Amino acid sequence: MADDRTVAILWFRRDLRLHDHPALLAAIEAADEVLPLFVIDPHLMSRGTPRSERLLASLAALGKDTRDTLVIRRGDPVEVVARVAKQAGARTVHVSRETTPYGRERDEAVEKALADDHRELVRTGSPYAIGPGTIVNGSDSPYKVFTPFSRAWRRHGAPEPAERPTRIPWHHGIRSDDLPEAKDVGDIEAGEAAARTRWKAFLENDLEGYKDGRERPDLDATSKLSAPLKYGEIHPRTLLADLASVTGVPTQDVETYETEIIWREFYADVLWHQPESAWHDLRPELGGLAYDSGTATDELVEAWKAGRTGYPIVDAGMRQLLELGWMHNRLRMITASFLTKDLHVWWPVGARHFLDHLLDGDLSSNNHGWQWVAGTGTDASPYFRVFNPVTQGKKFDPDGEYVRRWVPELAHLPGKAAHEPWDHEDGYEHDYPTRIVEHDEERKEALSRYERARR
Repeated sequence: MADDRTVAILWFRRDLRLHDHPALLAAIEAADEVLPLFVIDPHLMSRGTPRSERLLASLAALGKDTRDTLVIRRGDPVEVVARVAKQAGARTVHVSRETTPYGRERDEAVEKALADDHRELVRTGSPYAIGPGTIVNGSDSPYKVFTPFSRAWRRHGAPEPAERPTRIPWHHGIRSDDLPEAKDVGDIEAGEAAARTRWKAFLENDLEGYKDGRERPDLDATSKLSAPLKYGEIHPRTLLADLASVTGVPTQDVETYETEIIWREFYADVLWHQPESAWHDLRPELGGLAYDSGTATDELVEAWKAGRTGYPIVDAGMRQLLELGWMHNRLRMITASFLTKDLHVWWPVGARHFLDHLLDGDLSSNNHGWQWVAGTGTDASPYFRVFNPVTQGKKFDPDGEYVRRWVPELAHLPGKAAHEPWDHEDGYEHDYPTRIVEHDEERKEALSRYERARR
């Protein structure tokens, strides 16, 4: 009889897909039917932000993929998951293992709430090719620097993708909450099918030449899969397996893309071992570094956020962030360096701003990337690295196309002239702001502060 059919819940989080999904396979194995569930957690999702709109678009796509059986509920997952499990009569709730500090704490609380009602939380797989905490050195200690971690990661090797089930017996009959009010998400590129289409196009058109092209913000030469990876619309195992089968592309391009995946895995591993590093300096050596604050500094930070620092490449990146909810990785480093080393502001200020606006805002990658630039993170000798915004612009936007695209006040300046409006008589005729600080002076000040802190 239909009433005798057993039900397992698949609680989606950072795994909004059906391909290469071990927890889905475990749920199918555990019961006759699978109830797909997503919980909108107020702790993680503020309404009306770029990331919330992107998430809703992804959930809309997942709803179609699950034949309109996806149950979406709002509230504290500890209460919601236990309540839905009881309503469905599910003995097991299946998830991909969470690795962030909040996610781990939340799952422990959910596990206890389920156990109190004689139900079980089952963890299978993770959002990473090799789960955080797996790669350790010869002393069974975590790696602190990227290069040795990447060597060990490659020696370990990633597992093959999980097979997609030929048939998924979705459970019907439980309704969702009404979705929060949102903009029209129909034209937002989101969901598993969109991610796989983008990945295929990148392999065919842009993987060749990626080693050099990825550094150029004026070119459309990256895969733009950071948001799909954040939401789990595609798994890094899938990417790695496809890269391994690529032919006719220079090895250096394939290995460079693989290295970018390993950086993501490394930062997740760092956060796993040192969860306090999410919002505090990873390395204690610079604990005494002096930072600026106060009204004048706040005004400088606001100019940085608005893309009105007077440094064209910095302003272009910040405006791209505000407009698209995305920024080229080279620009993430340039703009982060400007805030921390030209304005002398502690990195969490910038990290929070990025997370507020990035569609792909990922705690471990974003915050440890900021620390790498600031000199408080995983780099072995970072204190002397101060990005020159002018030379960076000329090198990676050699014709000024990127700057002119995002800073229309400089559209009249040809070629590299767009990077130095102060050197041209008509550089400011369209009200582009003058420089809020002098880079050469602030570079010396940053190095002086770093030397004092290190001593």
